[in-house]
Amino acid sequence: MNTYVDHPGPGRGTRLSRPARRAMLLQAAQEVFVSAGYHAAAMDEIAERAGVSKPVLYQHFPGKMELYLALLDDANEQLMATVLSALQSASTNVDRVAATMDAYFGFVARERTPYRLVFESDLVNDPAVRDRLETVENAIAEAIAPLMQEQTSYTPDEALLLAMGVVGMAQQSARFWQSRRTEIPQDAAARLIASLAFKGIKRLPRDHEEIAQVFAAD
Repeated sequence: MNTYVDHPGPGRGTRLSRPARRAMLLQAAQEVFVSAGYHAAAMDEIAERAGVSKPVLYQHFPGKMELYLALLDDANEQLMATVLSALQSASTNVDRVAATMDAYFGFVARERTPYRLVFESDLVNDPAVRDRLETVENAIAEAIAPLMQEQTSYTPDEALLLAMGVVGMAQQSARFWQSRRTEIPQDAAARLIASLAFKGIKRLPRDHEEIAQVFAAD
């Protein structure tokens, strides 16, 4: 199905395929949602930003929530693909940890990546949004978990818990770095957090007896 821009704005008079039109609408919506947040964003503003009428916008997305979820799905796919690719590109644990941190910091640093939809959603308590965020977090943690079982006696559930800790470290530190606009360069920031994570993984007790010894020593 092809559509025409029927509202003054970018692309007026330009014939676009339905996928191209959808991509343009998502880009406009991303700009509005990231700058205003979900609750303050208006479909009128999104349509105006895209240069289309509201009926054209509603042809592609029945409502604001559907539009937001489509953007969140795209952002989550970008994040998951980036992190999993980083893990697969490395052959040693230290390189895997470094690649993971580089992936998260790179994700938040990319100008056109809607990282705030993933890390700073004002809809975090909405079931549909929360489910999507947890699905991505779990998928990444499940990819990291086998690293936690190497040369240890941890159960799969224990390894997954440890992996989720690494995911949380990556997300929170990358988000903090981006939001504060610190003077620490991206590469240096990612390596700093990677060194903390790797030192922890390297010295991770191999079993529960070693864990007990750690706390007994303190």
